Amino acid sequence: MSDTTGAPDEFTAVILDHLKQAAEAHGIHETVDLGGVRDEQWPEWYAQHMATTLREAGYRLERAD
Repeated sequence: MSDTTGAPDEFTAVILDHLKQAAEAHGIHETVDLGGVRDEQWPEWYAQHMATTLREAGYRLERAD
């Protein structure tokens, strides 16, 4: 979501930042670990990477009732 100025809200900004970090790390993973082969399991890799980095940054996912 964005506010009326078009700026992303804090939640969106955090997710965007971690997606960009994951994209960079995944590119390295494909090059170094997979020898340049496209990772067909990239959604799983991204999810695990983002869960780890968000947890390490002090975020937690909480479901609202």
